[in-house]
Parts: sequence; C-alpha cells; structure tokens
Amino acid sequence: MSNLPAVKRELAQTSHEIIQLVSFELEGEEYGIDVLAVREIIRMPAITKMPNAPDYMDGIINLRGTVVPIISLRRRFGLMEREQNLKSRILVMEMGTGLTGFVVDAVAEVIRISSAEIQPPPSALHGNSAQDCITGVINHAERLLIVLDLNLLFSNDEISAFEDLG
Repeated sequence: MSNLPAVKRELAQTSHEIIQLVSFELEGEEYGIDVLAVREIIRMPAITKMPNAPDYMDGIINLRGTVVPIISLRRRFGLMEREQNLKSRILVMEMGTGLTGFVVDAVAEVIRISSAEIQPPPSALHGNSAQDCITGVINHAERLLIVLDLNLLFSNDEISAFEDLG
C-alpha cells in the first residue's frame, strides 16, 4: 500500500517526513511511486498471453512459482505502443492479496524527498481513471515528476480478477 494517502498529505504540512520514490519513465515522462509499494524490479521475461484479457494486460509470468499478471502502463495510460528494449522493466507490486507487474520503459532511480515537496495534482486531471491515480507532482532537480498510487488505477473488481489469476 502507498504511504501517500490524503491523510499523510495533510500531515506533511506540519511534519516534513522523508519519503522514497522509485522513479520510472513512460514516453519520456518521469513518474514516481512509493518505494514501499514495490516488491521488486525485474527484467522483461517471456510473457504468456491470456485469452479474453483486458486490452491493457500483456499476460502473465511465473515469478518463482507465483503467477503474476502483467499490465502495460503504456496501454492503461492510452500511450502509443513501443518495442520493449534492454531498459524495459517490470515493477512487481502488491495489489489486493496478490502481486501484479507493471511494464515501464525504464527505471531511473530511487529518490528521497520531503513530503512537503509534493504538490497536489491539478484539479483538471480528475475524472479520467488513469489520471485518478495521480497523487501529486514534484519539481525535482529541475524536472517534474508525477507521483502515482497504482492501487487507485483499478477498480476493486479488476483487482479481484487479477487475484483470481494467481
């Protein structure tokens, strides 16, 4: 689970908690997610396609005996498809009671920031399911980093469907 919920944002104004984010790239943009939400980062393995899977799902992998659904963040965010390369990675995260993998273009670094640096997302972004997972924006080292909570990207029904795969 993320340690960036709205309650923590309110507390951030009085305490300057240091948080760590894993930064990754999609289509040249930089995103960050709470390092505590990431179980591991792996290179691209062979992915088994699933019939009748949602269009944003690449398939499943076997990760040390655990079946893990693999989600294309590019497709989920409505971005153009692109060939995976040596920099492509899968962020394996806990969702619900199981694991889910998210394909990203590249993983950049783990950054440490003060929670006070996180600005709320622009209000114009609300209403689109892909944009509802944006929890804030950070101006970090002269670049904007979009902070995400990927647990907010899916409905409870979708998360249950992922759990059924395992």
